[in-house]
Amino acid sequence: MKTLLLVRHAKSSWDDPAMTDFDRPLNERGKKDAPMMADRLIARGITVGSFISSPAKRARKTAKIFAQAFKRNEEEIILIPELYLASSSVFESVLASIESDSETLALFSHNPGITDFANTLSAARIDDIPTCGIFAVSIDTDDWKNFRAAKKEYLFFDYPKA
Repeated sequence: MKTLLLVRHAKSSWDDPAMTDFDRPLNERGKKDAPMMADRLIARGITVGSFISSPAKRARKTAKIFAQAFKRNEEEIILIPELYLASSSVFESVLASIESDSETLALFSHNPGITDFANTLSAARIDDIPTCGIFAVSIDTDDWKNFRAAKKEYLFFDYPKA
């Protein structure tokens, strides 16, 4: 069995309207919410084996905060350019290509794609994964390569204001 944690990046700053979307940093709320949500995973007894992220600054920083909470090095975060504004099919392809023995994988990305993808994984439906929200499913497989065909089951949905 594998576990997938879909994590939408934490709240980002819009202070500089000239800044590109890709380069937007986390705002103060995002810097507070990310460690809180990582701590909630730890409190659930979850151990994350691999961290995968969009390379956009806000997603990368969220992944870094989570990795630090799990006492992991930032260098362990796998950055995958295709996860920036990805569609559901891109998420599927990325997961099926993961070369990891990790039982639990945390994937950091963006809306609307991350919500759309979450809604393809089980009967649970989410209107919108809010910033720093986590949608978790179990996958009945021993290998991420079998992700597409494997049976998936909803585990939980959590977000900062829950």
